[in-house]
Amino acid sequence: MEIAQLGEFGLIDRLTKDITPKNESTKRGIGDDCAVLHYPDTEVLVTTDMLMEGVHFDLTYTSLKHLGYKSAMVNISDIFAMNGTPRQLTVSLALSKRFTVEDVEQFYEGLRLACEKWNVDIVGGDTTSSYTGLAISITCIGEAAKEDIVYRNGARNTDLICVSGDLGAAYMGLQLLEREKSVYYSQYSELQKKMAEAQKSGDSSQISNIKSQLSDLSMPDFSGKEYLLQRQLQAEARGDIIEKLRQAGIRPTAMMDISDGLSSELMHICKQSGTGCRIYEKELPIDYQTAVMAEEMEMNVTTCALNGGEDYELLFTVPIGDLDRVRDIEDVHLIGHITEEKFGLLLVTRDNQEFELKAQGWNPLKG
Repeated sequence: MEIAQLGEFGLIDRLTKDITPKNESTKRGIGDDCAVLHYPDTEVLVTTDMLMEGVHFDLTYTSLKHLGYKSAMVNISDIFAMNGTPRQLTVSLALSKRFTVEDVEQFYEGLRLACEKWNVDIVGGDTTSSYTGLAISITCIGEAAKEDIVYRNGARNTDLICVSGDLGAAYMGLQLLEREKSVYYSQYSELQKKMAEAQKSGDSSQISNIKSQLSDLSMPDFSGKEYLLQRQLQAEARGDIIEKLRQAGIRPTAMMDISDGLSSELMHICKQSGTGCRIYEKELPIDYQTAVMAEEMEMNVTTCALNGGEDYELLFTVPIGDLDRVRDIEDVHLIGHITEEKFGLLLVTRDNQEFELKAQGWNPLKG
């Protein structure tokens, strides 16, 4: 169905007719000029992200359901990165005419799955037309007690540096998808050229043979690389780690989620905290599939782990006195420690050489 058949309000009604608020702070959701939220005794956290087709995602290999899920999760992740609890979310879409009502429903299905996982209410948004593809703008609202909020600027000398999960898998998943996309279109383009030549010469036998080859073109076999694809296409916010830290009685001194790469995020924390750092290559958590893929593509796996981005793991610092408690938390890894600013930002390699950390991660405004 074409979206124009429903119109803006008809589409909104169709997508949101059975959305029921779960949070007491949601006084009024979709259906009025504004959502109404009530936060009498807590701090309100607000984050927003814009995702542009061709810049942040490629619909050649990203399903709209996965895209909806990821769009919500990357915003929910920002609330967790402040040690908060996500509560509400608004979504705005700019759509070109190539999208159908069913396409948008697929996007919303993924969006709602992500929100249901963390009990987040969808409370509004906007839809409009686009001449350049799909644009997505998500705003997530959360809450936290004033004393619980964790900023980037709280790291102190001797604090321990920790990360959740593993690093570099999302980046290697992207490299894999881009490589196979390039191979597929190269083969397709070559066959199209041969088809044009065969049609020009009127060679019916050759035309039939090329048609057969075109129909046989299929997506590559990703067996053994499923984890890399999952990490790229289905981002997960690490609210489970926030809960484990709370249960252990640990309040991080500084925290960020890893969207642009470990090096970039660690440099943000150190700059805003007025500190240096030292991290150890041998302690970086790297999945087996990530290491194998990096070797296959002749890439340095440590570089991928440091600069890949889109891991959406949590990078945080804790006082050295929390060493034993943080070591006991499953899926949290100690990778280094904070130093005085004068000692700089250093990576210690497996053979004990020291190199200055550089921000080589994702930069959306780079030319």
